[in-house]
Amino acid sequence: MARVDDFKQARALAAQELAKEKLDDISRRSGIPMAGPDALRLPFLGRVYRIAYPSFEFTDAADAAAQVPLQEQVLILHYMQKVRPLLKGQWVAYREIPGAGFYFAAFVKRAVDPLKKAFGQNVEGLRKAAAKLGATAMDTGNAAFRFDLLPYAPIQMVVWEGDEEFPAEANILFDASVGDYLSPEDAAWLASLPVYRLMALSR
Repeated sequence: MARVDDFKQARALAAQELAKEKLDDISRRSGIPMAGPDALRLPFLGRVYRIAYPSFEFTDAADAAAQVPLQEQVLILHYMQKVRPLLKGQWVAYREIPGAGFYFAAFVKRAVDPLKKAFGQNVEGLRKAAAKLGATAMDTGNAAFRFDLLPYAPIQMVVWEGDEEFPAEANILFDASVGDYLSPEDAAWLASLPVYRLMALSR
């Protein structure tokens, strides 16, 4: 598990590199719209973030005093650094992301197991929570949704409800392009962050 100091360092390095680019180039590449000449505006997990340029400081547009989690900032900045506006249109499992094998156990523990535990016997709760986040329903499993947390980084969550004969199952899939712009660790964060938000919304 990354430490706070690691997140702070990763955030500082990413912001430093992004500051060398023009804001409109970053906006065009990432799909994150500009909010005037010196900021970007990103809806993210039910909140709206204002990202200042060139400092890349994050603030909640609805509450300037609210904290923006460091891991979310790092994920978004890393996305902005390397993403390209081109989806491959093919869903892949986490193991298929280059280099992801080393992180697979952590990915399952951080994202898939909590999804399965929270909604394996409660797909209706998943449906209601996913609707609150604007997810798109998909026709697979007992419940499945596409989440576009970032403009060119969709994920798909699938849950198969358990019963007396079969245990619950869950999976999280990514567009095949994800390995081009996110590290395996960042991809795991991309998958896990909405899981915990869904859990909170289902209570």
